[in-house]
Amino acid sequence: MATAYTPGLKVLTEAVIRKDRLLPLDGEVLVKKGDKVKATDIVAETYLPGNVVTVNIANKLGISPEDVPGAMKVAIGEKVTEGQAIAEMKSFFGLLSNKCESSTDGTVENISSVTGQVILREAPLPVQVTSYLDGLVSEVYPRKGIQVETTATFVQGIFGIGREAHGELVLRAEDPNTILEASTIKPEDKGKILLGGSIVTAEALKKAMEVGVVGIVVGGFNDKDLRDFLGYDLGVAITGNEEGITLIVTEGFGKMRMAQATFDLLKSRCGMMASINGATQIRAGVIRPEIIIPLTGVKTQRDVDKEKEKSPGLAIGSRIRAIREPYFGRLGEVISMPAELRKLETEAMVRVLEAKFDDGTIAVIPRANVELIET
Repeated sequence: MATAYTPGLKVLTEAVIRKDRLLPLDGEVLVKKGDKVKATDIVAETYLPGNVVTVNIANKLGISPEDVPGAMKVAIGEKVTEGQAIAEMKSFFGLLSNKCESSTDGTVENISSVTGQVILREAPLPVQVTSYLDGLVSEVYPRKGIQVETTATFVQGIFGIGREAHGELVLRAEDPNTILEASTIKPEDKGKILLGGSIVTAEALKKAMEVGVVGIVVGGFNDKDLRDFLGYDLGVAITGNEEGITLIVTEGFGKMRMAQATFDLLKSRCGMMASINGATQIRAGVIRPEIIIPLTGVKTQRDVDKEKEKSPGLAIGSRIRAIREPYFGRLGEVISMPAELRKLETEAMVRVLEAKFDDGTIAVIPRANVELIET
């Protein structure tokens, strides 16, 4: 019998997050592998071709197209400024002059004796890609971009709008049922990401935009308020290009109590910097809105594992604490570590060590009955 599987939303206290940060066109990568980066750091940049502006010289000067090249005061490849005379036609033995001025700053790209038009190319448009996350550059794709890696708390929402944003996560709800009202939003919330409870009102969303809040995370939102806020109905296309503020809904539409585990986790991370993205796609190639909180300055399980890898383990001279009776709690030092197995009263064969406790007592103890005190 066939079964349907719906992937659940991820709510992870700690996870290794990797994000590719890529340019739309080949360009220059500004960092190298192993570099530490901040979320707002520019890691790669390129330039898009400038807009094309067409100037009908023949029409403006009242001449035939084949006469246009002879009337030009600038050549192909030459830079021009707005208001600069780029073509001129004199008449009545040079007594009268009719000029055509450039309507923009740019470069002369083409002069046509067929159409009588000149094509100007405006300045290239810079495109810059930021790191989005605080972390390390784990990969570099030459002329393309990078991959950034960080250990972070990771929470997915069910729906969102708005672009990538970065700011301090601030608590604005007493519990998962709390409604985020306009009265709770303060001027000092500018640049912050607000954590609400069950729903955010339309008035609160508008005030948040006026104050300069960059993001809001709540359990639910009314679809009518969303339509009024955007000014149009959302279709089935991907969201994430909306201007203004990034909104992430963790549960669904309407007043929806945020899941307790999600609320408690995000609440515990308030005061930390977070990166959020409201991009959502429900159809094939599902994209979920996300909250990523890099655990900068927080001791993670990954750090603990690395410390264990570096730890030399038990050795002669190691400081230890007994964790089983009859020596429970006593501190001492390893003075020998016999290689052979010893039989216990239970008939079990185990590895042991010889310890000298701080009071001078010497005892033979199973190695499993002690813990290493790292110094």
